[in-house]
This record gives sequence, C-alpha cells and structure tokens, in this order.
Amino acid sequence: MRKKNILGTLALVFIGIVFGAVLVSGFGWVRPSYGDVKIGADNPPVAQLNADAAAFNNAFVQVAEKVTPSIVQITVVSKAKNSMGGLPERFHNFFQFKDDTPQEQQGGGSGIIISEDGYILTNNHVVEDAKSVSVTLHDNREFEATVVGTDKSTDLAVIKIDAKNLPLAFLGDSDKIKVGQWVMAIGNPLSLASTVTAGIVSAVGRDIGINKGDYKINNFIQTDAAINPGNSGGALVDLNGGVIGVNSAIATSGFSQSYIGYGFAIPINLAKSVANDLIAHGKVNRGYIGVQISPLDAQTAKSIGLDEPKGVMVQSLVEDGAASKADIKEGDVILKVDDKEVNQPNELQSYIATKRAGTSVRLTIYRDEKKVERYVTLKANDDDGETKTVKTALKDKKGKDVDAREINFESLGMKVKTLTDDEKEEYKVDSGVLINDVKQFGKAYNQSLQPGLVIVSAARKAVNTASELQSIFDNNKGKAVLLKVVDDKGNSRLVGLDIPK
Repeated sequence: MRKKNILGTLALVFIGIVFGAVLVSGFGWVRPSYGDVKIGADNPPVAQLNADAAAFNNAFVQVAEKVTPSIVQITVVSKAKNSMGGLPERFHNFFQFKDDTPQEQQGGGSGIIISEDGYILTNNHVVEDAKSVSVTLHDNREFEATVVGTDKSTDLAVIKIDAKNLPLAFLGDSDKIKVGQWVMAIGNPLSLASTVTAGIVSAVGRDIGINKGDYKINNFIQTDAAINPGNSGGALVDLNGGVIGVNSAIATSGFSQSYIGYGFAIPINLAKSVANDLIAHGKVNRGYIGVQISPLDAQTAKSIGLDEPKGVMVQSLVEDGAASKADIKEGDVILKVDDKEVNQPNELQSYIATKRAGTSVRLTIYRDEKKVERYVTLKANDDDGETKTVKTALKDKKGKDVDAREINFESLGMKVKTLTDDEKEEYKVDSGVLINDVKQFGKAYNQSLQPGLVIVSAARKAVNTASELQSIFDNNKGKAVLLKVVDDKGNSRLVGLDIPK
C-alpha cells in the first residue's frame, strides 16, 4: 500500500513537470491573459531626429499649416462637354467631373486666394462656360462666385467672392526655382479637400502643347508631386510657403486621367501678370513682338555661322507688327530678351506675355555673324493683323531657260525638280524647286523636309532651277546650308541642312 502511494506521488510530480514545460514552451496550448503580453519596443529605433532632419520635416508641416487655408475648393455647373477637351491624350487638364448629363455637368477644381477681399486665381478650364460657380473655404464657409475674367492663352482665370479678411497666399518668384528643389502641391483632388503632396521640381520651361487660343503660351513647371483631378487651379508651393505655380495639367496614360508620375504648373510670375490685368480690365492687355519663331537646331546654327544652337530663329514677321517696325528681319536669331536668355520659343513667349502693350523690350540678335541690339515697342493683339505675314520677294533671272530636270540628292535623301509656271502660280512664288520625294530617316527627312515643299532660296541665294540648287550644294560640301522653304499655303520657314563632303 505504501509502495502504491509513493508511485502515485511520483506520477503527480512528473505530470506537474510536464505541464510546467508546456506553459513556458512555444506550443501555444495554454494562452496567457492579454495583460501579460508586452506590445512593441520600449524605445524608438532613433531616439531623436538630428537637427537637420527635424528642421526639414518641420518645413513641410509649417508650409502645410500656413498655406492650406488660402487654397479653396471650387464647384462649377456648366454645359455638358467632352471632359478631355480634345487635348493630346497624354496631357489632360484635370477639372474633375462628378456628374455627366446631356444638359449640364458639375465639376470641381481648386483656387488660390490672392486678395483679402475675395479675388481667387484658378484655371480657365475650371470655370470655362460656367453657369454657376461656388467656392468652399478651408473653414467650410461657402460663397457664390462671379467670373472676373479669363485668358485662354495661358489657361488662367480670376473669380471673386463677397468676403473680407481672407487668408492670403504669398506669391513667390518662379524665375528663381531650380530643378531638384522640393515643392508641395496643395488642392482638392478626387473631392478630397485640403490635400497636400510633396515632390521635386522635375523640369522647367516645359511646352506640352495644351493651351488654346491664337497666341497660346505653353511654359510649365514639371513636378513629381502627386496631383490628380480636382487639383486644377491649386498651388505649387516651395518650402518657404511661396506659391510658385498654378497646378494645371497632368500626364496620363491611355484613358486614365489620374496621376502617373508628373504634373504641370503655370509659373506664378506669368500668373501674377495675367491676374493683375484681369482684375483691372477684365481681359489681358498683352503685348506682342509680331514674329513667328522656331527652335534653332545644330544644322541650322551651323548654316548661319553660330558655334552652337542657341536662341530662337525668326521665321517670318507679322505685317505692320512691332518687330517689322524695329528692324527685325527674317532669319535673325534672338539670343536674349532684356537680360534673359531664350533658347526655346515658349521661353520668349512667356516672358513677353508678362509685358503690356506699349512696353519696350531689348532684343539681342545674331545677324550676319554679329550680335546687334534692337528695341521693340510691343503692340496689342488687335493691331498686329496676325493672319498676314511679310514675304520676301524673289526675282526671276530673266531670259534663262527653265531647267525641268529632276535631281536626286542621294546623300541627302531627297529629290527635287524645277517648278513649272503653273506650279509657281500655285505656290505664289517667282522661282524655286519642288521637293517631290524624301527618303525616310535621311538627312532631309530628319530636318522635317517633305514632299510638296518648295525650296526658294539656299545659302541666302534665290534658287531658280534644280541645277542651281545642285551648284550651291556642290560649293558647300562639308558645310551646312540655310534653306528657305514654302508650303502650298504660303507659310515659310528657314532650316539648316548639312551637306556631306
């Protein structure tokens, strides 16, 4: 009997040992109470941000806190229309449509408060064709708004609400921004009020070809700060809290109209100039030089003696325009306007767009292998007669037999032939040779020469026959020759062409 008691006691002790082992093991057969579980580490991995990191982080926080109250949400009821507006597929204004009926549609955008008494800067495409406009402030107050003025050429507009002591945005200096600097986009995307995103300036001076109007101005700040439908008219802000751009468009893919990597903003210096005119006059009193210009490529630069392709080339002059009265000539290369270098047409256009009619600007011009200066007093659009251009008269060489032969310039990848009398009448030229074939990816093709264009001059000499053109090319082997070409609508342009040795 005693032996049995001893065995029983040993068995109980063994069971107790096993049960204890289970409690402390990872088998999970017995769960402790929640009060016994330790959640999370005792200390953060980084005990304290260093001063530089903390200051950088606080800059974003402070800008968001200070600037967001000056950004408003705009709701518009307008006539139904295609939301893509016929723009290139990759670039869409991002006016956000909430409802689409056959008669009316409602859209949403953003705006920037630019005066304490209720003037608000936004995009033209936000309020275009609006039947009613309402504004919601950051503090949720709502106001009906009136459209003060719009400018299709820059896609800007100003609206007005009846309010006082509004939180005012600080408008910075977009001429000082640098690629790579941090920026923040503030607006109301996807009906989400007061949204802030951050990124960098990816590029400046982008021409994405979306603005409308006879004198459309496309000069955008590109950013990778996330912006989406509804951000249109909102602010692009630097880390000082200064508004440096008005968010206006996004790059999209396929049928998507949402952010895929890049957005585009109108520089605030241009926007300030437009806003001042719209508030004062209800329209923009913009000055114009009265020239048609193009970028300068390496071959064209070489053909006129420039070491590198800088500046923009004057292709033609507007009849009775400002430039025609200031000794600006076809073929001039504009290197600077005032003290600002210009290497793309939109750089010159956007600078001139900040000037009013009657203002004088100084142009630094490359002409005949020399730099000269000319002062141009800008004229208003109404006086420019934009549909007429000055054409350089070309004289025929009297008594010379017409050379009707076709010549194949194989090294250039094009064929030309002398114009017949009927063709001269059709093209309204006195002489020239017709390009009737261009080889794909050849030298001529790469300079945008194409069948149907007429070469009226080469190396600044009038061309009467195909043989004359061949002679000019033969005399300039290893050099670039400046050609003047005309299309069947009378439009002319200058282009450089490298002649192989």
